[in-house]
Amino acid sequence: MYVRAARVADRIDLAAWSSTRLTRGRHGRSVKIAILDDVFDTLRTLPCFAKLAGHEVTIWNDHVQDDDVLASRLADTEVLVLIRERTKIGAALVARLPKLKLISQRSVYPHIDVAACTAHGVIVSSNMHSDTPSYAAAELTWALVLAAARRLPAQVASLRAGAWQAGMGDTLRGKTLGIHGYGRIGATVAGYGRAFGMNVLVWAREGSRERASADGYEIAASREAFYERADVVSLHMRLVDATRGIVGESDLRRMKPSAMIVNTSRAGLIAPGALVAALRGGTPGLAAIDVYEKEPLLDTSDPLLTMPNVVCTPHIGYVTRDEYELQFSDVFDQIVAYANGTPIHVVNRESGTKAANERM
Repeated sequence: MYVRAARVADRIDLAAWSSTRLTRGRHGRSVKIAILDDVFDTLRTLPCFAKLAGHEVTIWNDHVQDDDVLASRLADTEVLVLIRERTKIGAALVARLPKLKLISQRSVYPHIDVAACTAHGVIVSSNMHSDTPSYAAAELTWALVLAAARRLPAQVASLRAGAWQAGMGDTLRGKTLGIHGYGRIGATVAGYGRAFGMNVLVWAREGSRERASADGYEIAASREAFYERADVVSLHMRLVDATRGIVGESDLRRMKPSAMIVNTSRAGLIAPGALVAALRGGTPGLAAIDVYEKEPLLDTSDPLLTMPNVVCTPHIGYVTRDEYELQFSDVFDQIVAYANGTPIHVVNRESGTKAANERM
């Protein structure tokens, strides 16, 4: 069959198409696949993309959230591939896609209306990779810690402006790294802190605190003590109802004026407006942020982008070729399994699998 990529320059351009031939796969039936939000046209260049040989693949290189546009683009789509949480798939859109049979992605799925998918016989497959942290996200977390501590953006800008050095940075060794949420990524970042000679302090739910203690890390006496003691606080929790807004302005106000808050997880973990208010109040004194309440963040007047004590990156925690190969190898395996009639990593197995199989 073939691959076609819809390239969008400044605006949606449905006429801009290119085609590349692929050979038909040996196993399973051919399905029509659409991939959304591959903005750098990366997926076709990955080794794992060969797993889709024999299927008709359309790759969209822009980001669209308009249901009317998506319904038109995906009208003939049987299998939809999502790149993390970039596009929301709500009930209204699912109802307008009668040919859709499978949504394949990796990790958490708060952007998908799973109940609507089940009602319409759409399988949702998502490998939760419980034994594998995102090393790319952990490494970016540490890059942001270092960048903020040493004021790297300001130093780079100063050098480029011909002004040489721009102020003083801070050393991490001997300081306290606070890990709020001790899951796979949090544990990895804690290890980086230990390697840098930092004292690691953990606050998390009870089970996670027990695992952190078993790994040799100190557990804070209380949430209040955690925020008061930490020189760097890094957030590592999934965004679910129980964690939405879990970090409030009162937590941030407890931090030292010299302290730093780092968020590479989800913006919703911090109560709306709390971070900007706390930074304006002087506690904490620094922030390093990769996630935002509204994405993509294109408003250059946003307070986080204008504060000199904030280092910002555009949600690139998982955006590396190595991480994409790891993630989409799983995603494409899910598609191959579905085409062979044996779906894997099914989120809505009880009714979704039966309904979707009836439509196959």
